[in-house]
Amino acid sequence: MNVKLEVFSDLSEELNYNLPDFPLYVRKGSLNQFDKYAAACHWHPDLEFILVLDGEMEYFVNGEIVNIVQGNGFFVNSRRLHYGFSSKKVNCSFIVIAIHPALFGENTYLGKTYFEEKFGSNTEDYILITQQSNWEKDILLALDQTYKEMNSTSYNPLRLHSLAAELCATISDHIQKVPGQVNDNQSWVTLRNMTGFIHHHYDSKITLNEIAAVGSVCRSKCCELFGKYTGKTPNSYLVRYRIQKSCEMLTETNRSISEIAIRCGFQSASYFSYVFRNEIGLTPLNYRKNIQALQRF
Repeated sequence: MNVKLEVFSDLSEELNYNLPDFPLYVRKGSLNQFDKYAAACHWHPDLEFILVLDGEMEYFVNGEIVNIVQGNGFFVNSRRLHYGFSSKKVNCSFIVIAIHPALFGENTYLGKTYFEEKFGSNTEDYILITQQSNWEKDILLALDQTYKEMNSTSYNPLRLHSLAAELCATISDHIQKVPGQVNDNQSWVTLRNMTGFIHHHYDSKITLNEIAAVGSVCRSKCCELFGKYTGKTPNSYLVRYRIQKSCEMLTETNRSISEIAIRCGFQSASYFSYVFRNEIGLTPLNYRKNIQALQRF
């Protein structure tokens, strides 16, 4: 692959939104669907909300780790590196909702200017949402209502839009500005460029040289930044991301194992199955069967 030496600051995790042309992501998930009970470290322009249904999880955001217990929620600001995990490798079920500013019009005051003012680089990276105040309870309730509406047989897009707006409006009333916020310093920008490149090219062959070139750093600096901020080498980050995307395809599509292998950057179905089993502990086919069995309950 020929790498263009350009800034990938606008490249990020691509979410598989529930409805076409309606950038609202609403899913139920569990940590045991991820390699070693940890999602891949990623970022996106969307505002992300988590509601823990059962168990608890740890959440990494821009170098900090927060514990979220059952019944509580979590807000992750736009364009922050983040992922959920369990250091004890204990399962946790949760609802995740991601809202892209385009839902309110990319070229409108609400969708552009107001979002930048409230959710830009100089505001808090995250907010832990407990049940201690009325506004927090309102958010937790809205998260539950949004999930139920999206999964209703007669869902109403206008109601979904209203619930998403309510979530954004409530959190915008309580998010604080943080002068001198560090998430946009050169190291974060460089890392986001490199992870963004991986997120958009994971289906192709990628080398360490190419990843480093996108960040305009040498190979050793590239490895240093990945180790410091994600706890992984560039290659292990790439493998984990490919496995995460394959888990999503196994869960959400009927594509064959061979097709998923190619779409996730593996050279063959047999090699994909080998790596998948080493990372997850199951073959891709058995993983799909287990997920389908859980979804019936």
